[in-house]
Amino acid sequence: MPRKHAMQSAVALREASLQRRQRAALATRTDLGDKATRDVSGAMNAILADVFALYLKTKNFHWHMSGPHFRDYHLLLDEQADQLYAMTDPIAERVRKLGGDTLRSIGHIARLQRIDDNDAEYVEPEDMLAELREDNMALVARLREAHGVCDARHDIATASLIEEWVDEAERRAWFLFETTRHADSTGR
Repeated sequence: MPRKHAMQSAVALREASLQRRQRAALATRTDLGDKATRDVSGAMNAILADVFALYLKTKNFHWHMSGPHFRDYHLLLDEQADQLYAMTDPIAERVRKLGGDTLRSIGHIARLQRIDDNDAEYVEPEDMLAELREDNMALVARLREAHGVCDARHDIATASLIEEWVDEAERRAWFLFETTRHADSTGR
C-alpha cells in the first residue's frame, strides 16, 4: 500500500511540474498586473472573435455578390475584408504581450463572437451591404467598450490601437452607407 501511495504522489508531482512548465512557457511579464491582463485579454479576445466573424461574413458576401454593381461591390468587400484580416494578428499579439492567452480555434471564435453569421443561400446585394454596415457599427461600439476597459486598467498601448480600429470601422460603415444611398440628395 505505501508503494502505491508513493507512485500516486510521484505521478501527481510530475503532473504539477508539467502544468507549471506549460504555464511558464507562455508566461509574459507585464507591469499591468493579473486583473488588468485578465480584463483586457478578455475584452480583446471577444473583439478578435468578432473581427474574425465579420471578416468571414464580408468574404462570404464578397464571394456571393451578384447584380449590376457586382464589380464595385465585389472590390469594396474585398478591400474591407483585407482590412479586417489585418487587424487579427495585432490583436492576438497584443493579448500575448500582456501575458494573456488568445483564441485557439474556430470553436473558440464561435463561443466568443457577437457578430451573427449569415448562412443564407441568397442575400440581395443591398441587404448584404446594409448588414455589414450594421455589423461594423456594432464593432465600433464594442471597440469603445474595450477602450473603456483599457482606460480603467491603464493600458494605453491597447487603447491606442483600438482608436485606429474604431476609425477604420467607422470608415467601412460610412462607405457601406454611401454605397447604398439612392441618387437623390435625401439619401432615401
